[in-house]
Amino acid sequence: MQAVVYRGEGEIGMEERPLPNIEKETDAILRVTLTTICTSDLHIRNGAVPRAVPGVILGHEFVGIVEETGQKVRNVRPGQRVAVNVETFCGECFFCKRGFVNNCEDENGGWALGCRIDGGQTEYVRIPFADQALTPIPDQVTDEQALFTGDLLSTGYWAAKIGEIEAGDTVLVLGAGPAGLCAMMCAALYSPARVVAADIDESRLEFARRHGLADVFLDPSKVSVPDALRECTQGRGADVVIEAAGGKDSFRLAWQAARPNAVVVIAAMYEEDQILPLPRMYGKNLIFKTGGVDACSCREILELTAQGRLKGDCLITHRAPLSEAMEMYRLFEKKEDGVMKVALTP
Repeated sequence: MQAVVYRGEGEIGMEERPLPNIEKETDAILRVTLTTICTSDLHIRNGAVPRAVPGVILGHEFVGIVEETGQKVRNVRPGQRVAVNVETFCGECFFCKRGFVNNCEDENGGWALGCRIDGGQTEYVRIPFADQALTPIPDQVTDEQALFTGDLLSTGYWAAKIGEIEAGDTVLVLGAGPAGLCAMMCAALYSPARVVAADIDESRLEFARRHGLADVFLDPSKVSVPDALRECTQGRGADVVIEAAGGKDSFRLAWQAARPNAVVVIAAMYEEDQILPLPRMYGKNLIFKTGGVDACSCREILELTAQGRLKGDCLITHRAPLSEAMEMYRLFEKKEDGVMKVALTP
């Protein structure tokens, strides 16, 4: 089968790989029907994910049809269309029982697919802990609508939830890329007074505007974001900030634009260390929430998708067969041709 493989030392490529097999009674084999490329895949290629294993098949955001299940799998059956969770989790350890599935104590717990074990940029994939990892897709939800359930939409849903957004809040989302756009969608579920999108890429701000994902649009290269937030909040600043851009400037903007006692959610993945200037922040009493998404709300996300309240498929701007993955990687990395997300069909 065809697969996109991380070869180490900044290199990825297409390879032929053997079909996977059931290894444990809690496994399932999935036939991938749609997969995509994530910025995290670029982080792996660039050496910014130390735990990534050279030789692994990339891909952690995909949907498919269950082909085979281990004897202990109870929640899914062969023939079902399912969304795949970005994280592998046992459901039984200290962290899983508290909803912190990113920190599952299993040896492959947390983000494993496409990083430490073979992922979904291929034709078939073995899914550990299938009862936790796979969520049946409602009949009225298409594969494209479900594609981002286990990662991007989970990230946006998690960020909005831990941001403690309340009705009437002003929510600032830094970064109008795929993760930021999903954070905007999910923030809207909490009835904020306004969602403010900030990005230096005017085309991405226009994308957010065209799809009705935010109310205010700011380009930090042209305006002072903290000043703009104070102007629309009676001098206070944003009640909640979701940092989804992953840059030094956006990290600084996150705490600068937040009002005192606000919640700042760091949903981005950085390729270098960031500095928290505590003396300059003293007295703002900010609450920072950081880390990898706890992606355990896939069922709720699919229900909201079925209701038309989440529309992740609007992010798909390009479609191609898996055989063209290398060209799609180039396009995605260079942000050419207005690309937001690519849907790849094996």
